[in-house]
Amino acid sequence: MLRVCYALTPLVALSVYLFGWRSLALVITVFVFGIATEALFTYPQGKPVTSAVFVTCMIFSLSLPPTLPFWMAVIGIIIGVALGKMVFGGFGQNVFNPAMVGRCFIYITFPVQMTNTWIAPMWGGAGGFAHWANPAADAVTRATPLVGLREGASLPLQELFLGRISGSMGETSALLIILGGCYLLFVKAAPWRLAISCLVGGLLLSGVLHGIGLPPVASPLPAILSGSFLFGTMFVVTEPISGAKTKGGQWIYGFMIGAITIALRGFSNFSEGIMFSVLILNALVPVLDQTVGRIQARKKVAA
Repeated sequence: MLRVCYALTPLVALSVYLFGWRSLALVITVFVFGIATEALFTYPQGKPVTSAVFVTCMIFSLSLPPTLPFWMAVIGIIIGVALGKMVFGGFGQNVFNPAMVGRCFIYITFPVQMTNTWIAPMWGGAGGFAHWANPAADAVTRATPLVGLREGASLPLQELFLGRISGSMGETSALLIILGGCYLLFVKAAPWRLAISCLVGGLLLSGVLHGIGLPPVASPLPAILSGSFLFGTMFVVTEPISGAKTKGGQWIYGFMIGAITIALRGFSNFSEGIMFSVLILNALVPVLDQTVGRIQARKKVAA
């Protein structure tokens, strides 16, 4: 769990550079209330707070817009920890990814603040390290790269790769996300099948849909680099507790999340779909693993 935090730390630093110190304050606020929420459940039982809540808090905070009001973030992390994990019995018992439960709740409850208000990134010199937030008069925008792609705009891949874009705090730099994900795979802190299968699902479906000329769907590379697809693939889909456990189930689980994300982006009212895709597949994990286990058992008997 702590290795996941190590992998996410550069994204926190980049969010401060791009959006100002308010980003760090938002992360710290989420940590305080997330840890306190878990403590309310564990301490009466004589149990300590687990390091898993650190991962939940960091992933949740990095999935937020940098302009989100602090009190909304507090509501989200309390819901995520309490209803996404602790009501199921705590660490290792949760059916759904707690960070995505909290984000989904505030995404539906406060859609304007979660989807329509974004800060233009500061780039060059000290960047956001010299500011609380972007002081420019035109700092607030209404277009992220993902929204632009849905409207048919073309974006330089270099900006998507480096992070000179508007968006949630942790989704901007594909480079840092890939490096953090590779670190997790190298130290075996994340199942590689989940990450690879999710990428394959997203690339394959976006390639097919874009290839047959459906305008809402971007070509594969921009589709993967934009939005929170990479962030979700490396740090959410690979969460071992709520994800599939069998090898075959992991391939199906990741592939379906990647494919459903592309479909939701292109044909639903939501510009970003990986949050919903993860929660949908979380609910199907028991059936998926049981089905794969039965098929494997039959093969062994037949052999």
